[in-house]
Amino acid sequence: MPRAASEWPGAGPWLPSRPTVGRLASAMAGCRGCSLHIDATQVVPGSGPDDASIMLVGEQPGDREDRVGEPFVGPAGQVLDRALEQVGIDPGSVFRTNAVKHFRFERRGSNRLHKSPARWQVAACQPWLLAELDAVRPPVVVLLGATAAQSVYGPSFRVQAQRGRELSWPAELEGPTPSVVVPTIHPAAVLRSRQREETYAGLVADLRVAEAAARSAPTSSA
Repeated sequence: MPRAASEWPGAGPWLPSRPTVGRLASAMAGCRGCSLHIDATQVVPGSGPDDASIMLVGEQPGDREDRVGEPFVGPAGQVLDRALEQVGIDPGSVFRTNAVKHFRFERRGSNRLHKSPARWQVAACQPWLLAELDAVRPPVVVLLGATAAQSVYGPSFRVQAQRGRELSWPAELEGPTPSVVVPTIHPAAVLRSRQREETYAGLVADLRVAEAAARSAPTSSA
């Protein structure tokens, strides 16, 4: 019989005492904080420079990311890279991660179809995201999509109402505080959109806000 959500301990017991990007990636491999590790191929830790000025946070790894073990290497990642380049951000200069570190999916024949993580699974994984923030200390965080934004601001947060704005990091979340948080859509939304060019242009416009904030923000978080 599957364990209830309340029976899973969350990521806390697996956190290293002194987080660095490398230590976190190693520790995540052993995480059993929620049920998602059971079916996923592997954990997908954040990736990028440990002094990045911008951290991009998505929802969870997709099928391609789950197999490769790197974030944003699938079709949505290609959209994201193109948008970053268009606003003058070197894709290799950002730190990419997800609110949830394992791929949640449902099987349809031989295919594995994305399934959004449950709210309790997002909460269970939040210590990893906060630890990555501590390790990288970016002045700007971009939250890509509803799951990422709600993992920080709570379930009532609406991306479409707040996207492209410079927000403050919630005071109730402990640890280093980014200077600016910019919510926007997930690049996968571009791929699903019937108005793909318009949706992509909106993503680019929001990333321009993040790029400008990174240029003017302090080089490290307090």
